Amino acid sequence: MHITVVGTGYVGLVVGACLAETGNDVICADVDERKIGMLLRNEIPIYEPGLEALVERNQKQGRLRFTTDVPGAIKQAEVIFIAVGTPPDEDGSADLRHVLNVADSIGKHMGREVVVVTKSTVPVGTAAKVQAAVAVHAKLPFHMCSNPEFLKEGAAVDDFLKPDRVVLGVDSDHARSVMAELYAPFVRTGKPIIFMDIASAEMTKYAANAMLATRISFMNEIANLCERVGADVDLVRKGIGSDNRIGPSFLFPGPGYGGSCFPKDVKALVRTAKEFGATLSVLDAVEDANERQKGRLYEKLAKAFGAPLRGARVAVWGLAFKPNTDDMREAPALVLIEQLLAEGATVAVHDPAAMHEAKHKLGDRVTYAESNYAALDGADALVIVTDWNEYRHPDFQRIKTTLKRPIVIDGRNLYGAAKMRGLGFTYDSIGRGRA
Repeated sequence: MHITVVGTGYVGLVVGACLAETGNDVICADVDERKIGMLLRNEIPIYEPGLEALVERNQKQGRLRFTTDVPGAIKQAEVIFIAVGTPPDEDGSADLRHVLNVADSIGKHMGREVVVVTKSTVPVGTAAKVQAAVAVHAKLPFHMCSNPEFLKEGAAVDDFLKPDRVVLGVDSDHARSVMAELYAPFVRTGKPIIFMDIASAEMTKYAANAMLATRISFMNEIANLCERVGADVDLVRKGIGSDNRIGPSFLFPGPGYGGSCFPKDVKALVRTAKEFGATLSVLDAVEDANERQKGRLYEKLAKAFGAPLRGARVAVWGLAFKPNTDDMREAPALVLIEQLLAEGATVAVHDPAAMHEAKHKLGDRVTYAESNYAALDGADALVIVTDWNEYRHPDFQRIKTTLKRPIVIDGRNLYGAAKMRGLGFTYDSIGRGRA
């Protein structure tokens, strides 16, 4: 098929490269000349394992092209994916200006009967707005589809190529047929393609992310309670996660969720509920709990330090909101660092992938260490924020020798409390009490 993906951000780039991998002729279009220039040189503007090789291979073989000529790319397409950003407005609602601008361009420049697919995460009712915007100028038939993405940053390529399910909201038999054919190569092992109405597909995406965010905030709240009553949250997690009705996923306590999806989508869903006169008080609590949790690492550090943090030097391991990505949007590390700087502490940071992004967000206000151990030089304490694999089995003696004071705040429960106590560390973690 001739596919056009408008938007070469995280979602659009993964969608385009993966669809090209199954033999489709894919054009990824974007108005950002710098980004398109990078992609033409096989330079990937985001950190996502496996994506660079996929882009390079399919571009070399002529199945994947990049262009700033959005109207030209639209004219050639049978299926057009809208994958532009939907940043939150000040009131928490999704900003649809970019989506509707693409819809307007589709109506003006489509060259044949097309299926228009909303791939961006958009509120219920957006497809109807897109349809209306296309219809203003369209002279040829078109069909609508809502195809929400369920890609995990750090595993997006595998998630697309081997999905748990494909959700497709369609408005016609033509759209259903075309999209079933397009996704057939990805569900050969029997994973379902779930067809539904468009509004239900739009709601499914938000409901899924809201549910996962709820599990995270719930487990963090349980972890905080565990500390007060003397329970071990790791044991509690295993105890409840072994229940088939609950399962083990998204039950690991930590410093709160971040990233481009959960914070934005929870806010947008709450906003949608208010617009329609409904309440989502559970999600109001989820947001409140998450904001509080982002301050827990600072609280623990201040308590362990036992003195004002002004003049102290703190090493921070992990800046991205999760491992295997360079995404720092809404990252808990940013909250911690800003709190430390506000108190007059100095901060040295390390992250395997997000250092470049950190420099954009933090500038010269922190020290950027070439290795995780280099961040410890002259530091009074270490705080672990992101659970990168390379932080899981460090040289503890080297950490203790390098730190001025053997204080470790483990925001991801990577280390055993008894072991750290035995090694002579002042150690605190999430939901397991202080050692």
